[in-house]
Amino acid sequence: RARPLVAKERLERARECLSYPPDGKTVVLGKNRRFHFDEVYHPDAEQCSVYENLVSPLVESCFNGYNATVFAYGQTGSGKTYTMGSSASNALTEDEVGIIPRVISDVFAGAEKLRGQSECVVRCAFLEVHNEEVRDLLHPDTPTKGISIRERADGAIVVSGIREERTRSYDDMLRLLENGSVARTTGATSMNAGSSRSHAIFTIILEQRHLTRERMRANRGAYSSAKFHLVDLAGSERNKRTRAIGARFKESININSGLLALGNVISALAGEEQRTLATARGEAPPPKTHVHVPYRESKLTRLLQDSLGGNSRTCMIACVSTADQNLEETLSTLKYAARARNIRNKVIVNRD
Repeated sequence: RARPLVAKERLERARECLSYPPDGKTVVLGKNRRFHFDEVYHPDAEQCSVYENLVSPLVESCFNGYNATVFAYGQTGSGKTYTMGSSASNALTEDEVGIIPRVISDVFAGAEKLRGQSECVVRCAFLEVHNEEVRDLLHPDTPTKGISIRERADGAIVVSGIREERTRSYDDMLRLLENGSVARTTGATSMNAGSSRSHAIFTIILEQRHLTRERMRANRGAYSSAKFHLVDLAGSERNKRTRAIGARFKESININSGLLALGNVISALAGEEQRTLATARGEAPPPKTHVHVPYRESKLTRLLQDSLGGNSRTCMIACVSTADQNLEETLSTLKYAARARNIRNKVIVNRD
């Protein structure tokens, strides 16, 4: 998703470095660097169209017991927080509301539709990874040393030490989202006055006890559950552009370190997928350069282990700047996303 030029870039007489062929699946960087994706959104794309095309089907699948993840990746100031809607939304118009408030609205609307067929319990959790420490944004007083990431016997990732909040309405959950957003670590750099200094993960947990035979047959069990992770990553940074010093510089090192680990995970998974496809076609597979997927390199990749190569339907939104002065970062983001597109997850229904 490309964002328009901002006022600062127009004052600096920046020019757009992206073009969009009419197929809606291709973006061209500069004169001839072409990248193909499942969807391409130009700067005039509306929030509602991004949501309806990419995220609405994932909400529906949660009611059928499938985990889902949406995460936004890109350079600092490229529109990730705006796209995800993880900041306070009181002052936004309906057209400006991001993905997370829309997901919350659809989850409670879906639960209301199933009244009489299923008993639905909706809970949420809100975490941030800041300087390689996990914080509970809904309960900021929780000591970070009391929070740990563990793997269950079935391979699922759980975070112990955090508290999930049960909610009964859209307003309840939106209030928790906004309170957590206020507690999130942000700071000013020369590129972004409200730069996110941490990776934030808002999780909606949907549990259903099915009351009718029709719902039991549809979900192949009397009980089903799903987790929907909504991830707003901190932006990749180049210090010569952000001019970060002191604590901001330390934060940028940790941000880039986590994103590098995420890139290594994506490269490993994409490499394995290319080997599998080549073998299936009877071709000689490329040399195996990755022995394992390095999920343990950072807290971020550990938390996203289920979402990348695991049990989740996952959508990655690559947010890019159209300004020619950001061309190198935009190229890096597009390459990153092109590799991620090769990953194939193994999704199963969570039922009993």
